[in-house]
Amino acid sequence: MVFVLWFLLLFGSGLAARIKDLVTVEGVRSNLLVGYGIVVGLKGTGDGDQTKFTVQSIVNMLERFGIRVPRAQVKLKNAAAVMVTAELPPFVKPGQRIDVLVSSIGDAKSLQGGTLLLTPLKGPDGQVYALAQGPVSIGGFGAGGAGASVQVNHPTVGRVPNGAIVERTVPVDLNGKEALTLSFREADFTTVSRAVSAINAYLHGPFAQALDGRTIKLLVPPKYRGRVVALLADVGDLEVEPDVPARVVIDERTGTVVIGENVRVSRVAVAHGNLSVEIRETPQVVQPQPFARGETVVVPRTEVKAKEEKARVVVLEEGASIGELVRALNAVGATPRDLIAVLQAIKAAGALQAELVIM
Repeated sequence: MVFVLWFLLLFGSGLAARIKDLVTVEGVRSNLLVGYGIVVGLKGTGDGDQTKFTVQSIVNMLERFGIRVPRAQVKLKNAAAVMVTAELPPFVKPGQRIDVLVSSIGDAKSLQGGTLLLTPLKGPDGQVYALAQGPVSIGGFGAGGAGASVQVNHPTVGRVPNGAIVERTVPVDLNGKEALTLSFREADFTTVSRAVSAINAYLHGPFAQALDGRTIKLLVPPKYRGRVVALLADVGDLEVEPDVPARVVIDERTGTVVIGENVRVSRVAVAHGNLSVEIRETPQVVQPQPFARGETVVVPRTEVKAKEEKARVVVLEEGASIGELVRALNAVGATPRDLIAVLQAIKAAGALQAELVIM
């Protein structure tokens, strides 16, 4: 019996969603930060001597503290070079804290128990937006001996919760804007048209205009001048019914098939049958007769069986719905793997009125 995830979309049809859950506001976005740092305090699981940039980093750091050490004498096992990444949320202010992700770039075995030293985090413009420092939490461990080892999670990647202090903000002046751009996460002309109608009806005027199948230009009404945040809050709470495209998504690796509610099938006949071939090897040992001049040999015995199941033909009428399609495929005894092949064949025949997406 085939159970397809069509019911999730079917029961979800007709349900309205808030506009704030469907769109993003142009200019209100996160920014990515990156930096190069050193994790110290490791218990012999850091970078080896062959990782030259870690040695050079330690030498440079010690020189800034007034300590001069010949590079050839630096032997490191308790330090590791890492790349530190973070995401700077919108509207964050200096002094607030954000999480950072620490990833080893050398040959360190584990970052367990390490502490990230002060690391500047820069944006794409080269400016420092945050400073990161603190103990690294990897959420796992690794241990082993000469003959066996065990590892939980990934010991060379960790997080520093609230480990970065924001030093610079990305200014976003919403209240000074006279127009806003709303971008839908999923492009659809019907959904955008419904959102425009809902916004204009709420604002009692043609303030929203659809630019394309994904974007809405929203003029700030006079009563919301200087109160754009309130405008976004009110408009974001409006509900529209998003349109679901006719789409079939197939994941051949797991055998998962998701079929949209609006999928339709033209009149077509489907026949499905399985052909299985079984080959069994049963070698036998043959020995010569007593006092005979022969040798013991192994004689191969091969047995081949082919079995073809009787195919059943199911006719799908014009405009068959997703429920009728699933029932018809169940009627021919299709497994999830067979279902994938049947859907691809129906699409090739031109009878599947939907987009077929294979992951």
